[in-house]
Amino acid sequence: MPGRRVAIVGVGYSDVGRSTGLSDRHHAAQAAVRALDDAGLQAADIDGVATLGGDAIDFAWMLGMAPVRWHLNGGISPAFVTPAVHAAMAVAAGHADVCMAWRIMMQQPSSAALAAGTAELGSAAVGDSQFQRSFGVFSPTQWAGLLMQRYLHETDATEEHFAEFASVQRSYAQLNDDALQRSPLSPQDYLAAPYISAPLRLLDCDYPCDSGSAVIFTTEERARDLAQKPVFVEASTLSAIHDMNFEILPDMVHTSPAHCGEVLWSKTDLGPADVDTAQLYDGFSVITMQWLEGLGLVEPGQAGPFVAAGETRLGGTLPINTDGGACNVGRRHGANFCIESVRQLRGQSGPRQVGGAEVAVWSNAVGPFSGAMLLTAD
Repeated sequence: MPGRRVAIVGVGYSDVGRSTGLSDRHHAAQAAVRALDDAGLQAADIDGVATLGGDAIDFAWMLGMAPVRWHLNGGISPAFVTPAVHAAMAVAAGHADVCMAWRIMMQQPSSAALAAGTAELGSAAVGDSQFQRSFGVFSPTQWAGLLMQRYLHETDATEEHFAEFASVQRSYAQLNDDALQRSPLSPQDYLAAPYISAPLRLLDCDYPCDSGSAVIFTTEERARDLAQKPVFVEASTLSAIHDMNFEILPDMVHTSPAHCGEVLWSKTDLGPADVDTAQLYDGFSVITMQWLEGLGLVEPGQAGPFVAAGETRLGGTLPINTDGGACNVGRRHGANFCIESVRQLRGQSGPRQVGGAEVAVWSNAVGPFSGAMLLTAD
């Protein structure tokens, strides 16, 4: 990353769960305090804030961070990677010295959002949506089903490979106290789960919850004096290849992760063979398969067999989603993959620790847009 070298020095979660009763501000405050404690910093040390979900300026004032000299409230974007990349760039460019990035997710939308959605159902469809809504296309599970169907058609992956993927991810979750889903899950359990949008099954979908996540970025010089071993941002990128109509992508198998991977590796002397662990977005499990191939971590079309061969387990050639992934830790919208990467590179992942982990990559989103960040232990 050009400019000042950037490190991650603090990470934290709120009290994550189903219908917690907490507001977005509660989740932001809890996650922030825990990230600050993790880093050994005070709220007044933060001079830059970024969020996806909620209002970063409001959060900064609430927590006593103001005045800040850089801020970002994210809109439509590929999950947590957007505030994370912008926070890292702000530090690198000198816009801020210590920047906090949040992702706040609420299981249930606000009453205003529900009202807006109800009104939208009764309104005229415009643009490309007029060709979709008349056929009942409303849910992300529907385009995810399309992506998965095409992926199965074009690659060597099978539904049994996805069953193995779900089982492996649950085995990681059983080793993670932060996971919401920790009961045993066999491949047979996966195959017995109902289809949501065939071939997409219930267990291919991330788990809705209320969550707050916070990550602190600062300069290498500042990081060396703080409580935790610094984890460095080696490279990052955001990619967009199409408008936001997932259903009409010209190629549903080679989507933005492929472009994102090309750009990411062009920014570093490291390569896919250097990665010790990968934390790859699984809002729907097919997305992880696309990332494995898009980042060049496996050969095109071979993610399914790679998983089935046990290569993504502990002791395999590339442990992935070692916190259990969003299907098990809950919909933290990619922030969990950043935080798990940091913990792995610090050596703090306990029984799921990847031995000697020095390079990690984490990613968000699929289809029209995506983003990824490459981290190193030094």
